[in-house]
Amino acid sequence: MKAIIMAGGLGTRLRAVTGEHPKPMAPLLGRPIMEHIVLLLRENGFDEICVTLRYRAGEIMAHFGDGSRFGVNMQYRIETVPRGTAGGVRGCRDFYADEDFLVISGDAACDFDLKRLMDEHKARGAAATLALCRSASPLRYGLAVTDGEGRIRSFIEKPAWPRVVSDLVNTGIYVLSPKALDTVPEDRPCDFGAELFPQLLRRGEHLAGVVLDGYWTDIGTPAAYYRCCVDALEGRLRLDLPEAWRAAEEETRDEPEPGYTEELPCDDRAGLMGALSELMLELGADYDDGIRLQGRGYRLHICPSAARSAVRLAVQSEDAEFARSLCLSARAVAEALQRGDA
Repeated sequence: MKAIIMAGGLGTRLRAVTGEHPKPMAPLLGRPIMEHIVLLLRENGFDEICVTLRYRAGEIMAHFGDGSRFGVNMQYRIETVPRGTAGGVRGCRDFYADEDFLVISGDAACDFDLKRLMDEHKARGAAATLALCRSASPLRYGLAVTDGEGRIRSFIEKPAWPRVVSDLVNTGIYVLSPKALDTVPEDRPCDFGAELFPQLLRRGEHLAGVVLDGYWTDIGTPAAYYRCCVDALEGRLRLDLPEAWRAAEEETRDEPEPGYTEELPCDDRAGLMGALSELMLELGADYDDGIRLQGRGYRLHICPSAARSAVRLAVQSEDAEFARSLCLSARAVAEALQRGDA
């Protein structure tokens, strides 16, 4: 089966974590996040993969090559100008030809049963079948309204609370029939959620929605990335871990090795600690000695500096690179809280 990975975005909001690297290369438990997606595709029978690229395409191509070391065949399409999500996928028409195919983002974390999505698409005879998941906090996402037969009747893009009429989030994972892309223009950008899918509904095309069990999140912000790392460490996100990580999980050590420390200057360390405490409370943090959060293979400690107006963030982990990325992510979250945009 064929799949297209969209991996051309700039990932501006995640720069505090990724630096100059492309967002799909953000590390997640020993692998770039897009590598986890490639392995998920292979596990579900999608072994022919095309990747749409734009920002720092060479870095991604150098890591994945022809895909053979991951058990798949990979090819690439590089956009010289932005074409939008639907436009970028339409640019791969020589790859998918007349076959139904799956579309997935290279910078989201997911452990869905993707083969089931393809099976549902074929059984329903839909032009497009969307993977949906339930969310109690859906404001950052596009929502789908479905009827009793699972047909999508309406889309609502990133609504404010007064416009929320569903908890079904559009995950950006689709199975498409080639005819669904026939009307995508070639002379301007076109996006799935904002333009193509509403257009297909107006044409009376069958759009199906399938609510999938499992884990999915968009790691578009430092806070979302940090939560995803914690979820992966705690087992809520099921991943195919590298051998080094599997071996570390099987061992029990009382004290992880020292990891990485950052210090963030601030005008109001107590106020910043209060904002961080509110955020970490949902993750099960302990507050007896600053903020402490512990999981398999890592310990995070956040506390005010006693000597100056600053907050200290430290991660202990047996994996030095993971300790660094987790600590920098925690710092990025703290910086966003200071700015009021976390």
